[in-house]
Amino acid sequence: MGKQWCSLFIITFFELCTFTFSRLEQVTPPPLPILPLPTYHQLKWQQRETIMFLHFGVNTFTGLERGTGNENPAIFNPVALDASQWVSVAEDAGISLMILTAKHHDGFCLWPSKYTDHTVKKSPWKNGHGDVVQELVDAAKPRGVDVGLYLSPWDRHDHRYGMEKPYNEYYLAQLQELLTRYGSLREIWFDGFKGEDAPNMSYFFTDWFSMVKELQSSINIFSDAGPDVRWVGNEDGFAGESCWSTINRTLLSIGNASIEHYLNRGDPKGTDWLPAESDVSIRKGWFWHSSESPKKLSQLLKIYYNSVGRNSVLLLNVPPNSTGLISEVDVERLREFRTAIDTIFSTNVAEKCSIKVSSQRGGIGGGFGSENVLDNDHLWTYWAPRDGDKDDHWIEFRADEGMRFNVIRIQEAIGLGQRIKRHKICVDGKVVANGTTVGYKRLHRLNNGVVHGQTVRIRIEESRGNLPLISSIGLHFDPYWHPEKGV
Repeated sequence: MGKQWCSLFIITFFELCTFTFSRLEQVTPPPLPILPLPTYHQLKWQQRETIMFLHFGVNTFTGLERGTGNENPAIFNPVALDASQWVSVAEDAGISLMILTAKHHDGFCLWPSKYTDHTVKKSPWKNGHGDVVQELVDAAKPRGVDVGLYLSPWDRHDHRYGMEKPYNEYYLAQLQELLTRYGSLREIWFDGFKGEDAPNMSYFFTDWFSMVKELQSSINIFSDAGPDVRWVGNEDGFAGESCWSTINRTLLSIGNASIEHYLNRGDPKGTDWLPAESDVSIRKGWFWHSSESPKKLSQLLKIYYNSVGRNSVLLLNVPPNSTGLISEVDVERLREFRTAIDTIFSTNVAEKCSIKVSSQRGGIGGGFGSENVLDNDHLWTYWAPRDGDKDDHWIEFRADEGMRFNVIRIQEAIGLGQRIKRHKICVDGKVVANGTTVGYKRLHRLNNGVVHGQTVRIRIEESRGNLPLISSIGLHFDPYWHPEKGV
């Protein structure tokens, strides 16, 4: 009798195991990624959406945009400099990364470099004992705000400029100072700009980039050619109508004006993940000038829609003035800008809708349903249609009581690659918007203004791998958008 019970137990055990394994096998795994993919640090950078640039230096006191290199360090004396105020302004604007011009084209250094006397140590500010870079780091770190630096390759002051080996050694030495003296940095900014009168010489970018990654492996390097973040190709803050985070780095070179259109749009066949950063100033100039005022709120919102809303990150320059503070008019404009963004996107009309989809990977309860487009994870949860569907993929929102909105937000699960090539949006069967790429975020601010309707269908007409992955969708109302008035 005991043997029978033992045999029955063993048979039952194996049947349960078989059932359990069978159930496990039925759980549908995520789809394969489509290469190339972003790194962890590129994803974190993309999620910032807006970064602050701080152009500050001798130009702040001379009124020039491009210093001569002959400025006397004695003119640099920001008597009320308060980096804590800069950080507070960034925090209030929802910004978590600030990039300071440690050295601009004039060659004046905002830290006491031991490789030149053309620095703050020769200025009257703090009797020559000041260090702007350190002050920013000390103010930002305790408040969880990250710091990045710009070190201009073009140097109009240093006598070594024009002599390749001596100048590249000098530049690399200053780069080492910045990367070893001020703790962890999140972005280092390079460009290839130099004036027509500049001596002809080559920058050893490959050497510089290798040194940066050796000293701080988690940092993102910005330049026309990456390797982590690329320039968007203009200083208007506008990414392309199509903007791929993928590109071929072998086609890029730093300082090459002929590639600006390619940088602006990216490449659907690109072999490298190199997302675009859109730089623009809150004022006309990059440095503070007493005669200038900040851009209107409507201009800043247009820039936001055309940068963040086109799969780019906005790098917004907010220059401190000659006292060492961010001017109150700029502070107030940034507050208005942050309030506007919060007002527009705090309410999502889609959350009150029923949802239908063309198909669903894994079936009901498979983990890839339409409910994922309304959660708070905009990277790793997503709606995925079935593999092999040849027809267009679509997701539809319905509210019998009707909806009112003028902004449509779509986001892809870019952790598995950028996929969408072409999409269309209809309200009650009428086309209200067409688009190409989506990427991390695509915002459609409707040209005809507010629409009213019961159904909104987003149709993905073409995508890489024919398998779009949509992580988030929003239907929002922008009260600041009045296309009939041109604002």
